[in-house]
Amino acid sequence: MGGLGAPEIILIIIAILILFGGKKIPELMKGLGKGMKEFKDAQNGESSTTTSGSTTNTEEKPKV
Repeated sequence: MGGLGAPEIILIIIAILILFGGKKIPELMKGLGKGMKEFKDAQNGESSTTTSGSTTNTEEKPKV
């Protein structure tokens, strides 16, 4: 009772195709994947502020 079966999933997919069209769906999935990755990174405490492979060292070196 209340579970989604194959016919319901097929109807949902058809409705999404009708609403968004075939060309827009890959863009939506890319955005969804990016958002999920950022969410997981935020949960793990990782920061995604690196720019084009360059890293900056913000730690001060101890003076001797």
